[in-house]
Amino acid sequence: MNVELFIPCFIDQLYPDTAFNTVKVLEKAGCKVTYNPNQTCCGQPAFNAGFWDEAKVVGRKFLDGFSEDSVIVTPSASCTGMVKNYYNDLFTNTVVHNKCRSIQGNIFELSDFLVNILKFDYFGAELDGKAVYHDSCSGLRECYIKREPRQLLDKVLGLELLPLHDQETCCGFGGSFAVKFDAISSAMAQQKVDNAVAAGAEYIISTDASCLLHLQGYIDKNAIPVKTMHIADVLAHGWGNV
Repeated sequence: MNVELFIPCFIDQLYPDTAFNTVKVLEKAGCKVTYNPNQTCCGQPAFNAGFWDEAKVVGRKFLDGFSEDSVIVTPSASCTGMVKNYYNDLFTNTVVHNKCRSIQGNIFELSDFLVNILKFDYFGAELDGKAVYHDSCSGLRECYIKREPRQLLDKVLGLELLPLHDQETCCGFGGSFAVKFDAISSAMAQQKVDNAVAAGAEYIISTDASCLLHLQGYIDKNAIPVKTMHIADVLAHGWGNV
């Protein structure tokens, strides 16, 4: 299958290895991946901060950068949720209404695409250790992703997936929420990490780099022996033995 890859600005600037691992995973699943280097952002930061006019400009650039007939895959449930749900507020009854609707129906978060579209869940990945999976708010509530990441992680050799207390509770990032309400945000991160430690986890895995950045910041500040990993990095790990 031919797919167009959308790499969110968060991953592009802070986690480029996750972007490359996404390509590796998609190619191993049999996809031919194309990438438009002129792509930037989906407009979510401006939209969430209330700057809808600015978000519309950025969102229009996003729509112009992709084909309405192509499948678009992104390693971000947050950006997927933005396009699928909130582009309605920006582009309904505009000149790009029809193209917007087509792209909304063709964009997929990585784990959703692998499991539900390609029906592909084994990559020969290996990662020794114990992990918990963090359900990002966007993945769970906007993209309705819950089973898919766990199905993929269950096939990773050596990885034991542990139950996490309050697994559906927000990690506290929430974009500008972490800036405006930093004390509450930090307390929520602490609760999530404490629950992971209590479960005996060595890794916290998620579909959203923004959640992982927030949690890793708390982990590093407090020297906690837990590591965060994006699911694309997990699926591309340990291929040398296959």
